[in-house]
Amino acid sequence: MPAGHDLGQHEGRRRRRRGRRQDAGPPGRPAALDEDKAADVVDAYAKGAAVRALAGQYDVAPKTIRRVLDAAGARDVLEEPDCVAAGVEDQEQSHAIDVPGLLAEHLKDTDVAAIQETLRSGRTIRPGQGYSVRVTAPLALHQTTLMQCAALASDESGPAVRKAYCTYADRIAAATLMS
Repeated sequence: MPAGHDLGQHEGRRRRRRGRRQDAGPPGRPAALDEDKAADVVDAYAKGAAVRALAGQYDVAPKTIRRVLDAAGARDVLEEPDCVAAGVEDQEQSHAIDVPGLLAEHLKDTDVAAIQETLRSGRTIRPGQGYSVRVTAPLALHQTTLMQCAALASDESGPAVRKAYCTYADRIAAATLMS
């Protein structure tokens, strides 16, 4: 044994380390939102609150809100566009839905005459970058229009185009639920 080393010294150090480990709480950073606040966030999101608004309300980053929503399964999005039409009995009633301008540009060259005619008769909302065309048509035609744009939802499309597609799909889903 080297001079100056005492087994008692090492043993005391080991005990102190073990004690610190046992006194420590769970590993990692503490949660920014407790379970009650997380449940409130999920409820507010289900009622239509925006992620950024919730982040501001609870003084956390939007990414934190998205993590809470993902953990609760509240942000699960339907992947297939045809599921928008599921369970709708009266699709002949007309609905005014805004078609994002990126999709309207893509649909100008479509072969479906009803879509072209409906887009021409639509009213442009917010002309310029980020415009929309307000189209009044039956849900069946809106769903057909969405199907015509399905290729734009692929990973090869840019993020703005994918967002426009998802926005239009969400608007159709909301109109479907309201009818």
